[in-house]
Amino acid sequence: MLNKAVQLMKRLLRKLYDNRAYLVLILVLLIFVLVGYEYFEKYASFFKDPHKIKKWVLSYGKYSFGAFILLQIIQVVIFFIPGEIVQIAGGFIYDTFLGSIVSLIGITLGSLIAYAIASYFGRKFIRKIVSEKHLKFFGKILKLGSVNYVVFLVYLIPGIPKDVVAYICGISDISLSNFLIFSTLGRIPGIFVSAYFGANIHTGNKLSLIIISVVMISLSAIGVFKGEKIIKKLVKKQPSQ
Repeated sequence: MLNKAVQLMKRLLRKLYDNRAYLVLILVLLIFVLVGYEYFEKYASFFKDPHKIKKWVLSYGKYSFGAFILLQIIQVVIFFIPGEIVQIAGGFIYDTFLGSIVSLIGITLGSLIAYAIASYFGRKFIRKIVSEKHLKFFGKILKLGSVNYVVFLVYLIPGIPKDVVAYICGISDISLSNFLIFSTLGRIPGIFVSAYFGANIHTGNKLSLIIISVVMISLSAIGVFKGEKIIKKLVKKQPSQ
């Protein structure tokens, strides 16, 4: 009887080991569901208010940099959390230059994690967390020309959802090193403008903030409706390799 129980336990452990990838996948999905629930039910307002983010970050004292970087990582990995407000909060807390740097560090680390998750678990997993619409849209865009150049443009043009692209790139032809290089270069202008906006909240210069808002909203609207056409035109103008 004891031998049978031992044999049964061994078979069970062997089956768990053989299916370890699926177990991790289930765990990741469970975390997404739990975090998503917590986010929508309790913390939606937190990610819409730079003042709340500042208060939370600075509550960690000398570890505030780490707390903010962690917040940026979470925002990228859990891509439905709005990223612009967190970037604005970076400038609001640390001023333009330092806010841009800490945001860039957190976003790059978050992008690395998202890419690695997608690369490890593959397309089946990505289909569970990314809409078919986004998969088709970005799958088509990434094939327009040099994948490095296209990734740079996707991250450069406002209005195109950035963070979901990290997961899609993880199952594309772009290497991790090239993805990090070109996505980071593309992100820099947007991060800098958001941090500058956040830094100017302190000044009370409403005219400056209104001008930045109008310009960014206009560019984002163009990116949403004309992003694919813009990328196609720029790719066509790229010198042949």
